[in-house]
Amino acid sequence: MTPRNLPDIERIRTFEAVRRAARPARRAALALALPLVVFLIVAFVAPILYLLVTAVDNPETRAVLPHTLVALEAWDGKATPDEAVFAALAADLKQAGTDKTAALVGKRLNYEISGMRSKVLSASRMAAGLNKGPYRDAFLAQDAIWGAVDTWAVIKRNGKGLTPYYLLTAVDLKQSPGGGIEQVAPDQAIFLSILGRTLLVAGMVTACTLILGYPVAYVLTIAPRTVAGIMMLMVLLPLWTSLLVRTTAWVVLLQSDGVINSILMALHLTAGKVQLIFTRFGTVTAMTHIQLPFTILPIYSVMRSIQPTQLRAARSLGAGPTSAFWRIYAPQTVPGVVAGCLMTFILSLGYYITPALVGGPQDQMVSNFISTYINRDLNWGLAAALGVVLLIVTMAIYGLFLRLVGAEKFKLG
Repeated sequence: MTPRNLPDIERIRTFEAVRRAARPARRAALALALPLVVFLIVAFVAPILYLLVTAVDNPETRAVLPHTLVALEAWDGKATPDEAVFAALAADLKQAGTDKTAALVGKRLNYEISGMRSKVLSASRMAAGLNKGPYRDAFLAQDAIWGAVDTWAVIKRNGKGLTPYYLLTAVDLKQSPGGGIEQVAPDQAIFLSILGRTLLVAGMVTACTLILGYPVAYVLTIAPRTVAGIMMLMVLLPLWTSLLVRTTAWVVLLQSDGVINSILMALHLTAGKVQLIFTRFGTVTAMTHIQLPFTILPIYSVMRSIQPTQLRAARSLGAGPTSAFWRIYAPQTVPGVVAGCLMTFILSLGYYITPALVGGPQDQMVSNFISTYINRDLNWGLAAALGVVLLIVTMAIYGLFLRLVGAEKFKLG
């Protein structure tokens, strides 16, 4: 070992000693952060993973028609299956009638073939009385749908554990009998328009909150302490009331015999009652009021960090009030504007209660349809697929914001 290498060796030893000394502190920090990590996994990561799995999970046909799917493996897909397939179908449906699971597979097939649920239930009752063949003739006599090649193509396709059906449906696409992807019929293409409506309403709410919230945030920074305190209380006050109560208050204000219509007629601004509730205007107005604090607070926190002397310096150098504000002050508020607008936009994408109570049929958003498929139709797969599409759109918009504005400018204060 040469003397020249001694300083390097000493530095390595010092570095290792520092690392060993820091290990207890790192372990303590990890132990303190572990409950938060576990909470995030349980409350955030796990539900998203479950959502993703549910959107492609396809257990019904495999569970109820196992022998039929095995018999269909040799089917060429060009003509009605042979007797062996129908015999397997009869055995599966007979067992399904005993296990009370025929409705399960019927409901799943009904998503792709209209009326299939009732036909499966009828076939299950018929199969219970069949003790011998020919099974093929019995099924064809019972309903012509069992002779259709498309019916068996759908059954065979649903024998796989994972399916793209729900995700394709959520973007107005479907699988053809041959396995390709094509557009659904125009009268069934509703989900892309619903997604567009959701983005439009969220964008309108974001624009309204920015137009109303930016001046308020600015006044909060320049107002005397007492006045600013009262104004801040008014900004925060809606957050202390539940979302349902605030939405119900807007129902009272916007209804035909409500406060706003009474004031408009008393001031002779309108000749009759104006339809305000169950409209796009009512939905955007109520959502803007609810989301306004979420836009104001990030902008206000950034404005507070801007030194007012900068505007005075710009004025002393010859800039006018408007020029000084837009060229010196406004660019520095971009981080708060981005944070507030992004928060409002993302929260607005998932609104459910306000459009449901204040909006009309043409104002219902993606979340309303997710609720319908969960609570009324019990179609968890399609509800999960709509949730996945909304999640992807949200992440894409978030990434676009970061790319256009820059991650270093995105902060809450």
